[in-house]
Amino acid sequence: KQWYQRRVAITAGGMWVFETQGVVPDIVTIGKPMGNGHPVSAVVTTRAIADMYYNNRPAYFNTYGGNPVSMAVGLAVLDVIKKENLVEHARVTGALMLEELLLLKEKHQCIGDVRGMGLFLGIEFVKDRLTRDPDENTAVAIKKQMYKNQIIVSTEGRYNNIIKIKPPMTFDRQNVEHFIKYFDRCIAKVVGSPLTFY
Repeated sequence: KQWYQRRVAITAGGMWVFETQGVVPDIVTIGKPMGNGHPVSAVVTTRAIADMYYNNRPAYFNTYGGNPVSMAVGLAVLDVIKKENLVEHARVTGALMLEELLLLKEKHQCIGDVRGMGLFLGIEFVKDRLTRDPDENTAVAIKKQMYKNQIIVSTEGRYNNIIKIKPPMTFDRQNVEHFIKYFDRCIAKVVGSPLTFY
């Protein structure tokens, strides 16, 4: 079983991240991204599973279930994703971001790996590229420096040494350049690497 926490269309492989993994899940739950800030969620499953639940379980009741305003919001979000071609936008912008991050990896020895797809990316910080010893302190210090520059990122992973980037769908080329400029500066400030000037 695999659990994914990804926003709708952010991974650029389609509307859902599982489309990039070659699997078809039995159940998909959708929460925060479906309403773009409005409280709405959904459960999508096969007819067989839905019938089994309906026929063999007590009735499910939710005070807000089927709220017409929330349903309209959810549909509007899906319409915008389709009409504004946001899956393709995530693919193109994410590819640019990945390319720029890989250039930073060549420059900064503290970056052990850069991975992800679309606008969902991770930068792994290590003490040594050969041993791949995780470097939580560097990742957290860089995150704090980014905060000081009004850029929000988070640290994740088993060793808390991966900086996760998942910007809003409106993130564009200019935002990529801005992010990379400050990310480079913050890394340099924390680990003393040479700066690249943009």
